[in-house]
Amino acid sequence: MVQLAAVTLADSFAVLWFAGFNLAAFLLFGLDKGRAARGGRRVPESRLALLGALGGWPGGWLGMRVFRHKTLKGSFQFLYFLALVPFVAGVLCWWHWR
Repeated sequence: MVQLAAVTLADSFAVLWFAGFNLAAFLLFGLDKGRAARGGRRVPESRLALLGALGGWPGGWLGMRVFRHKTLKGSFQFLYFLALVPFVAGVLCWWHWR
């Protein structure tokens, strides 16, 4: 019989952390796309990449695809790919110490 580990407070925090940053990254890509279309004030690329690095990488990637935003800009694609490194490190650290 397989025994499931108990969900700790740290696990709950990690789930909320990643969910919050993923939602924020997804929505910010949509907001930036809307502002770009209307000529409004843009969200800095560094902020989008930082949200990805802090835990919202999948949400940002999904936002890029759904909103078709920043998908052809090579310099940003490279920056966002680099943001994958701290994201993966954070997930691996959580997994290791949970």
